[in-house]
Amino acid sequence: MFKYRRFPPSVILLCVRWYLAYCLSLRNLEEMMQERGISVDHATIHRWIIRYAPLIAKAFNSQRKPAGKNWFVDETYIKVGQRWTYLYRAIDDKGQTVEFLFSEKRNIRAARLFFRKAFERNDRPESITLDRYQANHTALVAIDNEHRLRNENGKLLSPIKVHTGKYLNNRIEQSHRCIKRRIKPMLGFKSNACANIILSGIETIQMMLQGQADYARSAPLNLKQQFEMLIPVK
Repeated sequence: MFKYRRFPPSVILLCVRWYLAYCLSLRNLEEMMQERGISVDHATIHRWIIRYAPLIAKAFNSQRKPAGKNWFVDETYIKVGQRWTYLYRAIDDKGQTVEFLFSEKRNIRAARLFFRKAFERNDRPESITLDRYQANHTALVAIDNEHRLRNENGKLLSPIKVHTGKYLNNRIEQSHRCIKRRIKPMLGFKSNACANIILSGIETIQMMLQGQADYARSAPLNLKQQFEMLIPVK
């Protein structure tokens, strides 16, 4: 994983962790490393993030716990270059991340992909709170019907309860701020591929902080301990 890398794995993972977790730019990290006697270019740090963020997310997802039974779903705008794209997100009633999906478009197809991904990763919810955007409602009904037909237990499942109201989704709109606050120092993304990787890394960090992994059941672990557990450097 770290073969042929000029810098030690501990330095690489430190930069990746700090970039994804805190409101730092790549040049901030370059300066911070220089203060520690490590001369590394900000472009190199960016390559580390693109290379290792997906590996960290994959390792974390293999130990990720299912979310709660009441979901809040919404999408937020993310600027890539000169275009607006979308980040579909869902949290449960405890504020824990259910699922997320980066999409170039906001339509029924994107909403279906998001709900299918969320259903595959988590236990079936009892209720979902949505805004009034009709595409999300249409997509949810379609995916819910598919899920009920594939039910292996042979039980007749009731449709998921859908709630819609003016202020009901304030909880997830507040959750969006954690993501927006983190990407503000980045001054925008240059490509969809880059945005997808970095946003996935930021969401993974948020789930780590919320203790959403099986290994965190017995005792809370800080980010450094979780990184060392997921990707051993020795």
